[in-house]
Amino acid sequence: MRSMRWNNLSLIEEERARLPGYREDAVVRHFEAPDAVQTRFYEVRAKSILNKVPEASRVPFRWTINPYRGCTHACSYCFARPTHTYLDFNAGADFEREIVVKVNAPELLRTELARASWRGEHVALGTNTDPYQWVEGRYRLMPGIWEAMRDAANPCSILTKSPLLLRDLELMREVNERSEFSAALSVPTLDERAWRATEPHTPNPKARLEAVAELTRSGIKTGVLVAPLMPGINDAPEQVARILELASEAGAAFVSGIALHLRGEVRGLFFEWLEENRPDLLPRYRELYRRGAYVPAEERRRIAELVKDPDPFPAERLRGRSLERPPGGNDIPPQAGQKEASQQKLF
Repeated sequence: MRSMRWNNLSLIEEERARLPGYREDAVVRHFEAPDAVQTRFYEVRAKSILNKVPEASRVPFRWTINPYRGCTHACSYCFARPTHTYLDFNAGADFEREIVVKVNAPELLRTELARASWRGEHVALGTNTDPYQWVEGRYRLMPGIWEAMRDAANPCSILTKSPLLLRDLELMREVNERSEFSAALSVPTLDERAWRATEPHTPNPKARLEAVAELTRSGIKTGVLVAPLMPGINDAPEQVARILELASEAGAAFVSGIALHLRGEVRGLFFEWLEENRPDLLPRYRELYRRGAYVPAEERRRIAELVKDPDPFPAERLRGRSLERPPGGNDIPPQAGQKEASQQKLF
């Protein structure tokens, strides 16, 4: 497993810095990182760890936990990039290389879950930055978080791009035994060139699907998120069908797909990425996103249809069970005349 070689990172430098919103100076550490990426980690003691999601957000949960701010996965499309600007960092390279580590997250969570005012609501992890990005192999914040969830019997879920979560499989089993729990692995593409270009520091997508199988064998409800689906990059029907087929073989309990959205600074950053990596797609993206952060409804319907058709699931039909999908995830009716994705140039 690619992530395992990151478990014994060595400290090569330390300093201190003040970050906006934190009363105490952060301890700043430099580690020998994968691929020789120059990254700094700001160790802080957070004042709270349970984050309430605004009511206007179109998500099925109201609470999240983010033990890290910033993400070394360096995904070109990451919607969380603008959150780094609140720390006086930029949404580009800083988001990938200036990582805030909330070192007191496990103990703080245990305290907050024990409060009389807490109502035991569902808590989602991995919805902003990935809690299993590679440096979790050193900081090991997640075991303490799972222990707190287990002891409070609090419903929760995890979304990640990393099979490193299997390190904590036994703890997740214990959470699953005491409360409602589910996991999801993000697998936008299996194409190696597209994978390395769009999310350069993530584990191999096939290893993520193997993690789906392992979690499923352990009795944990686990699904696959095929997202974001990016026109001309990873949305060819045959590409998506292969992911669905492997997800089925892994026993995925659900599958969902989401079209790329480009809010705030992410729009400019992604267009810069296109100019460098896929200039042939620039005219199409300018047209698709000319009205804002989301593609037009017709394009969203086409993309939703890619993961709606049950035909790619022969293994599931043979086992006599159907894949369920999150409510409202892919219930958009098909649109006629949508074959252009199969003609798209790939990397």
